[in-house]
Amino acid sequence: MHFISEDLENYVTNHSQAEPELLAKLNKETHQKILQPRMLSGHFQGRVLSMLSKIIRPKNILEIGTYTGYAALCLAEGLTENGTLDTIDIEEELFDFQKKYFDASPWKDQIFQHLGNAIEIIPTLNKKFDLVFIDADKENYVNYFDLIVPIMNKGGIILSDNVLWSGKVLEEVKGNDKSTTVLLEYNKLVKEDPRVENVLLPIRDGLTISRVL
Repeated sequence: MHFISEDLENYVTNHSQAEPELLAKLNKETHQKILQPRMLSGHFQGRVLSMLSKIIRPKNILEIGTYTGYAALCLAEGLTENGTLDTIDIEEELFDFQKKYFDASPWKDQIFQHLGNAIEIIPTLNKKFDLVFIDADKENYVNYFDLIVPIMNKGGIILSDNVLWSGKVLEEVKGNDKSTTVLLEYNKLVKEDPRVENVLLPIRDGLTISRVL
């Protein structure tokens, strides 16, 4: 869903930092070969993720929902020299696609792929995180948040994608629409949770930035 006009979106993109060559290649191949390419973070949001990561300078990043690896590579741009990025996805058929691009990047030795259920994997990581990006199944956003907050460093940042859900958060929820129901619950939880402060930005499909207090 376009929350601003497509022409204005294009202007914003064209006046932001250029998409790095590797990411442009990944973007193109995703659209050519992978189902649901709209799930890709894309040029503009990717530059937002990169800028936030560079400002934060995280030692440890966690990404929930890898898809084809675009956002992971954007976030990795801000890693400290010995930093790590753990990325979790449940889709086995995308693992080799992701790895090909991770291995072609400067962060190939810093990115660790995990295949399986994030709720089961997160407790096994044994790390404190400075930056987390949630971009997976919406039905588990509340569960992810509850798992993540206790393992964040003070001042750490949680980024939550798709929190406007194509504007469905403003519409009457259909009885079988669990994703929208959970996102409404999630947005309320993040707003009211005393452990974090947050701002919801209308970037693409909605991006919430939460800072752990």
